[in-house]
Amino acid sequence: MRHSFILVMMGAALAAGCSKNSGSGNVTAPTPQPFRLSSVTIDGRTPSSLTYDVSVSATIRLAFTAAIDHASAANTISLTDNTGAPVALAPSFANGDSTVVIQPSAPLKHFSAYILQAPTSLRSQGGANLSASDTLHFITSLDSTDKFPRVSDSALLTLVQQQTFKYFWDFGHPVSGLSRERTSSGDLVTTGGSGFGIMAILVGIQRNFITRSQGLGRLTTIVDFLSDSTRVSRYHGAFPHWLNGSTGATIPFSTNDDGGDIVETSYMLEGLLCARQYFNSTTDAQEIALRTAINSIWNAVDFNWYRQNGQNVLYWNWSPDHAWSVNVQVGGWCEALITYVLAASANQDSIPRIVYDNGWARNGGMVNGKSFYGITLPLGPDQGGPLFFAHYSFLGIDPAGLSDAYANYWTQDTAHTRINYLYCANNPKHYFGYSYLCWGLTASDEQNGYSAHSPTNDDGVISPTAAISSLPYLPTESMNTLRFFYYTLGDKLWKQYGFIDAFNLSTGWYDTDFLTGAEPNSGMGAERIHMDNVYPDHDQGTIATGGSGFGLMAIIAAIHRHYITRDQGVRRLKKIVSFLEKADRFHGAWPHWLNDTTGHVKPFGSDDDGGDLVETCYLLRVCSA
Repeated sequence: MRHSFILVMMGAALAAGCSKNSGSGNVTAPTPQPFRLSSVTIDGRTPSSLTYDVSVSATIRLAFTAAIDHASAANTISLTDNTGAPVALAPSFANGDSTVVIQPSAPLKHFSAYILQAPTSLRSQGGANLSASDTLHFITSLDSTDKFPRVSDSALLTLVQQQTFKYFWDFGHPVSGLSRERTSSGDLVTTGGSGFGIMAILVGIQRNFITRSQGLGRLTTIVDFLSDSTRVSRYHGAFPHWLNGSTGATIPFSTNDDGGDIVETSYMLEGLLCARQYFNSTTDAQEIALRTAINSIWNAVDFNWYRQNGQNVLYWNWSPDHAWSVNVQVGGWCEALITYVLAASANQDSIPRIVYDNGWARNGGMVNGKSFYGITLPLGPDQGGPLFFAHYSFLGIDPAGLSDAYANYWTQDTAHTRINYLYCANNPKHYFGYSYLCWGLTASDEQNGYSAHSPTNDDGVISPTAAISSLPYLPTESMNTLRFFYYTLGDKLWKQYGFIDAFNLSTGWYDTDFLTGAEPNSGMGAERIHMDNVYPDHDQGTIATGGSGFGLMAIIAAIHRHYITRDQGVRRLKKIVSFLEKADRFHGAWPHWLNDTTGHVKPFGSDDDGGDLVETCYLLRVCSA
């Protein structure tokens, strides 16, 4: 009876409760309170804003303050690569479902960037939403295995040349033969880059990638196109920076830059002058015609016009519509030494020395003299600037033994390069991947544009061409880097036209483009190590006796550094000595200049057509050694 009484009383109480609620409306369920992410680990580590060296089979643990709905986790938590492509996940749960354990269903790609996202649409088992979204950025570890079979260093250098040569040969414009600015440029071709491409074609002949006849045919197409004044406009002899490769029309480089560009013209000329010297047959009518046409292009450039009304400095641009509006002087240590050398050695309208001293050298203002990483830098901005300063002009000028009142240019280029190398190796900004094997800052693409990268303008972007083009200056360090780029990073860096333009290991970005300004430098750097001479005399048929002495030192150094064999060096030296024995001498002294075929004197000045004791001493000090 007692138990029955209790049950009756409970029922009455429940009935009373129901009656009371029915009088005031339905009960509203409490609103689920948002939950939050309490901790994250990746491979057992607490991540930073960007986490490096993550396993390709990464384990990511997301701990929340509430149990997570399984279906919601599967539908909302995402992992994507740096292209935005989704990665399949296999999530599991721990700690009463409050921890989500994320693993990729298949191994991730090595040395690649990924983004894990947990959005506010993630729901708990109680129906609440995540209070704030969370994003995790990470880069996977390096796969140190070789991506390609090992070959000899000589074979690797040839492979680099062959792939980069293909950019200019296979991708040259079908009408003009000129080089496109980049793989996405369509009809837009670049004059300076085409000059570099011409030199790449000469190397292609030397390496037997194409025949001499094929190379001559392409060069004839290029020179005929450039010589056609009904298609290609020239501005006091100078070409514009960009042309339409089909029509020859000038394409503005910028709003006011729609006329002559004397620096880009100089790059074109250094390529053409190399071709003029290379195709040296005295009986082949096509080679003779090519040389004649090149001389016409070369002699038509009015370098003095680009002094802007007779100033003692060259100006970069002139436009018939905008005159000197760009108003940029060419000078100081930069990429444009070739412009002043060509302007000084022009057969017509050459500049006087004061323009070189005041314009190029800034009357000594370009001298640096400070020490960086224990290396004295003779010229230029602190820490050297971008490496293309040491490359572009020296595709056509041999820096070995080249000096003026301000610097020895071999010393300058080598110091500049070594500082760039040591900066990256010391890595003061702590960018991921920088090392003694991964270095090289120069002008290149970057993730959101283009920039002239250097130690003072460093955002983590490495350009393969910077180190590879530096093979003549730092052969050991550059070759080590070439091997690393090809064997270790080759699956990401090595593509149809050789190495991509640039990459950033700190963000996992790899360029998808190739640039004509970068492509030939790698091939030419490799060719200098192969020791095939592609440098022209800027006065046709002329040998400088003192400069030849410096060249002999370069050959001897090449033997010691094993770039060539002793027999190869001896054969070259015997050929030079045999020529000198037959050349004109004046009481034993050679003249400053000799004809490179006959050995007869060529006047250096109106009264300087005999012996030059100083130049002779430069030559003799090497011969005696």
